[in-house]
Amino acid sequence: MALEPDYGETLVSDEEADALTPAAREILGDPIRKADLYDLEQQIQAEVADEWWANLLNWNVPVRDLLVDHFVRDLHRRLYAPVWEWGGRQRSLETNIGIAPEHIAVEMRNALDNLSYQWDHQTGIDARTLGIAAHAALVRIHPFVDGNGRVTRLLADLVFLGAQTGWDPLLAYDWEVDRRAYIRLLGEYDETRDASSLAQFVPVVSIEDWTTE
Repeated sequence: MALEPDYGETLVSDEEADALTPAAREILGDPIRKADLYDLEQQIQAEVADEWWANLLNWNVPVRDLLVDHFVRDLHRRLYAPVWEWGGRQRSLETNIGIAPEHIAVEMRNALDNLSYQWDHQTGIDARTLGIAAHAALVRIHPFVDGNGRVTRLLADLVFLGAQTGWDPLLAYDWEVDRRAYIRLLGEYDETRDASSLAQFVPVVSIEDWTTE
């Protein structure tokens, strides 16, 4: 898909290797190729995503239970702690993207609470926009050391699925999009806090088609 990197035979840097868990280094061997590292991350994501898709399809999990900061932190931990020492850890340093680290906890909680309120009180936000808004809001905050895009896209997938009550067929986002346009629309969200353009840009497909690709 367009958001996937093309690493080829590139090796991880020494700094990246130092941040890997001992278990991940053992699995990846030496030297460590970025492509192999990416594949390991993708495998873990697939396992976590499959578990949560099953939970949402088989149990009545309220959307509000997904739109809470501790769920997002745990999701990040499950995706990355097996591979990276920083898995699940909030960012503590200033970066050129995201907000100041001392504001992350409050901003993250407020953004998710606001979306949960909008959904619970049926203020006009639809399921497709809700998931994308959760993704865009957290990308703006950039709460974690790394992995913000991946964890927030998975959160969007789960929120979208959880919000589809009685839909047939169920729909899923197709993240195979033009990267430059996607980043531009994330920037537009930063300015307006309106996720509708981004929600219309990211296509949706039936869950049957999505899971068989």
